Amino acid sequence: MNTNNIYSKKHKGSAVVYALVMLTAVLIILSSMIGYVASQIKYSQQSASREESLQIAEAGIYFYRWYLAHEVEGKTAQQIKEFWENDDTLGINTPYEREYKDPYGSGIGRFRITVTPPEDYSTIVIVQSEGWTYQHPESKRTVKVRFRRPSWSEYAVLSNSDVRFGDGTEVFGPIHSNGGVRFDGVIHNLITSTKSTYIDPDSGQTKPGVWTAWSNEYNTNMNSNVFLAGKQYPVSSQDFNGVTADLALMKSAAQSTGTYFDDYKEGRHIKLKTDGTFDIRTVKKYHSHFYNIIQYKGSWSNHPIPDNGVIYVEDNVWLEGKVNNKKVTIVAANLIGGSHPNIFIQHNIEYSHYDGSDIIGIIAQGDIEVIRDSENNLRIDGALLAQTGRVGRKYYSLRHIWWWWTYCPCGQSWCEDHKDTITIYGSIVSNQRYGFAWLDGCPRSTGYTHRNLNYDNNLLYYPPPYFPTGTQYSLDLWDEL
Repeated sequence: MNTNNIYSKKHKGSAVVYALVMLTAVLIILSSMIGYVASQIKYSQQSASREESLQIAEAGIYFYRWYLAHEVEGKTAQQIKEFWENDDTLGINTPYEREYKDPYGSGIGRFRITVTPPEDYSTIVIVQSEGWTYQHPESKRTVKVRFRRPSWSEYAVLSNSDVRFGDGTEVFGPIHSNGGVRFDGVIHNLITSTKSTYIDPDSGQTKPGVWTAWSNEYNTNMNSNVFLAGKQYPVSSQDFNGVTADLALMKSAAQSTGTYFDDYKEGRHIKLKTDGTFDIRTVKKYHSHFYNIIQYKGSWSNHPIPDNGVIYVEDNVWLEGKVNNKKVTIVAANLIGGSHPNIFIQHNIEYSHYDGSDIIGIIAQGDIEVIRDSENNLRIDGALLAQTGRVGRKYYSLRHIWWWWTYCPCGQSWCEDHKDTITIYGSIVSNQRYGFAWLDGCPRSTGYTHRNLNYDNNLLYYPPPYFPTGTQYSLDLWDEL
């Protein structure tokens, strides 16, 4: 046998084996690469589908925002209330589902909306939207958002006129004025004004819409030390006249629960109680020029604070007391015709708890007036609103009357009016310029020496019952489930 032929055959056989091994290795590598590429394509498609599902879910949220704008914006408080109680409102009783189309009009998926309407006394709406594509229906994404209708109680101070905050004032909530604002204290939140410029009533000078006397050509850095969250002007105004529609709704609510009291004599004296009730009696005569003389007619009667939380008097109200696990709004207004009633405060108005379980609204069509014989250290818990008047305290010193001047020299306490501290825990809404102290040229001012304005953060999401609100819902919380 030829050894060369044997060697040649062995060589050819080794080459075939080597080729088969190489081919197998290439096939293995190629199949792995194909598998990897296929998995990446599949993953990419699923990722794209998940992203599309998220966009579809968000489209559901913005659809509902559009829906609210068309159904609610510009409506009265009563109409908004009826909207949420209507069985036809989308997404409440049953989820609302709708197809989502691409720019060419082809359906590529769907979103399903579920809505939690506002609780009693709340302006919060929770909307949950689930989105998916037709191509990958298993890759669903869910978005949950909170819509909030802004309430007037979310301002530490809201004014319809020029307003001034003195040195030493520290405010934690937002401030807005339809007039100009001079602020010489420290504010931790945004301060805004409707005016770009205005004539400051104290100096007669033209000033920016929001300014501080601490900032001048020699000390320009004080702006940042005063306005810690910044200032903004001009911005849109708040309509105090629109509150009348809310007053009509409050009156109707009180009439439905037997807590409506029509005008008689001078008005009513109301005392809130921690057992969930309130006492009320008739004020026969009232004189407030220098000393507060009050005469009553009849005895106290006791009533439960209604579930809807509204007590309405078509006349003046003298208010005091304390609540415990109650949300209530006391209203003094006259929609029949005539003068605008006031609410007078002499003694403390307090919460038992400061966690949002206690909320008080105090609404006067005229003034909310702290009377002359008020407590030396007075505390008022709640949201105060004076629609056409002001929140404040009059100048009661006798020295401003010429025939008393000889007998009331500067510094004589018996003819002056000085109080120690007033603390407001809540918010102040005042049509006219508010204030609890007056400067009269003496070493001491009249009224309250110390004035503490503490904003209640619970009022942001849970305003007092039927307290005026805006009609436009804004999105203020977003989360993916």
